[in-house]
Amino acid sequence: MRGTMDHDSYQDSYIAGILQEAQGFALVGASANTVRPSYFVLKYLLAKGYRVFPINPGLAGGEILGRKAFASIAALTEPVDVVDVFRNSEAALGIVKEALEHKDRLGIKAVWMQLSVRNDEAARLAEEAGLKVVMNRCPKIEYGRLSGEIAWAGVNSRMISSKKPFILGKGYQQLSIRKEKP
Repeated sequence: MRGTMDHDSYQDSYIAGILQEAQGFALVGASANTVRPSYFVLKYLLAKGYRVFPINPGLAGGEILGRKAFASIAALTEPVDVVDVFRNSEAALGIVKEALEHKDRLGIKAVWMQLSVRNDEAARLAEEAGLKVVMNRCPKIEYGRLSGEIAWAGVNSRMISSKKPFILGKGYQQLSIRKEKP
C-alpha cells in the first residue's frame, strides 16, 4: 500500500481494521471546551473503550474527561496505536514528523487526520515509514457508521447488512465494531 493509497476514498475494511486493532489514541489538538468537536471525539472514543491521550500544550498536566493532558507526542509514556490530528492541514506535517520520531517507542501504527485535514506530504512520510493513513475523516463518525449507530439517527451509513450488531456494554446506543468488550 505504500505510496499507492487513494486518500480520496477508503475501503470500509481499511477503516474498520484500524479501529478494530487500535487500543489507544493520541488526540493532538484535544480541547477541554465541551462544545468543541475534539471534546466530543475524545468522549466518544473513551466510551468505546479506547485509551485516549489528549495532546494540548496549553492544558499539559491538567485533565480532560479524567485523562491527563500532555504537551506533545514526545511526552507520552504509554503506547498509542493511532495519532489523531485535530489541527489544521498545515500543522499535520509537523505532527506526523513528531509521531515518526516516537513511532517505535510508542508503537504507533496509524495517523488519522480529522475532517477537512489533508496533508499529502505528511501522508507520504507516514506511509513510507510503514504507517496506515486516513485523511479528512473522523474516527467517531466512521465508528458510528461502521457499527450501525449512526443509522439510528437517520443518517445513511452506506451499509446494508443482516449481521446482528455487537452490543458494547450497557445501553441501547452502544454498538461496536470491535470483536470483544474492552
